[in-house]
Amino acid sequence: MQTTTNASSTAPKTKKKKKASAGTTTKVVVHRAGSYDRLGIETAPTAKPGPREVRIDVRASGVNYADVIVRMGLYASAKELVGWPITPGFEVAGVVSAVGAEVDDLEVGARVLGVTLFGGYASSLVVPRHQVFAIPDALSFVQAASIPAVALTAHYALFELAHPRPGARVLIHSAAGGVGLSLVQMAKIAGCEVVGVVGGSHKVETAKAHGCDHVIDKSKQDLWAEAERISPRGYDVVLDANGVATLKDSYEHTRRAGKLVVYGFSTMMPKTGGRPNYLKLAADYLRTPRFNPLDMTNESRSVLAFNLSYLFDRTDILEEGMRDIMKWIEEGKLRPAPATEYPLAKVADAHRDIESGKTVGKLVLIP
Repeated sequence: MQTTTNASSTAPKTKKKKKASAGTTTKVVVHRAGSYDRLGIETAPTAKPGPREVRIDVRASGVNYADVIVRMGLYASAKELVGWPITPGFEVAGVVSAVGAEVDDLEVGARVLGVTLFGGYASSLVVPRHQVFAIPDALSFVQAASIPAVALTAHYALFELAHPRPGARVLIHSAAGGVGLSLVQMAKIAGCEVVGVVGGSHKVETAKAHGCDHVIDKSKQDLWAEAERISPRGYDVVLDANGVATLKDSYEHTRRAGKLVVYGFSTMMPKTGGRPNYLKLAADYLRTPRFNPLDMTNESRSVLAFNLSYLFDRTDILEEGMRDIMKWIEEGKLRPAPATEYPLAKVADAHRDIESGKTVGKLVLIP
């Protein structure tokens, strides 16, 4: 493993349009649900891009917590849209190696990042043109691969759902993770006062460095007592991917007109072993709060939720989000999270580490 903070990378550009050539691609393939032993490395013929597609030779692939849920067989959109076998991965960075016949605005050799509906853990893949974006010159491939999925998640949560006003108080759980650090920075862009929650003292400085005005270390502090001390009237926005462990309290700590945004249920998943405990899952499901619309009406508070993988057909949302994200990166307002690198063959180590809850920032695979 190697931790990356700041780096830059360049690749030559050419004006030639290159046809897809024969070759092989190395990728991670999961044939059925299970633990880390299900993460197999296989080779397959290199894909040829369709008319409006782009083939990327991958230099780095982002790892997200959702990927481990895919491996466990619990990610609904993976089962509905792909099935087994499946290659996890929502984001990549690399070099354009071929373009389809109708792609005339992208050159072979261009440095690009791409968002993909699965398939990212690979040495090359084909992606629709509208899901491919130029990498800013200041970013390395590792940094670029750390951005799309987490930043789009944060952008949708804040700017499509929550719409915080300048001066709003925002509470962000898991504030030192990939999505959390994006949320922190975007909330500051929106002019908010940000309270970040982290699960260990080694994460506090990272959360502060990315913009948190206050950091609650729940390994040493009483989370909700400290949250109340900082903001006795409650929060305008709470962003929660924990699930049952915090949802009820997160809702109760929103103020009038406050919004709870839910985008995950990580505390229902194991931190070790790589396999879900189905009895715990069932118990947690039963314990998950059900928010009554009548109660929310009387309380003037809202609960909003989403899964980014079901929004890939909303090209308007995807493109608007990426325009904002790339502009903020160019302006220096949004920085990639610190990244820890793993060789593709060590994908099981990356999954084990991200499940542990001890990592900071992003994890990235290098094919």
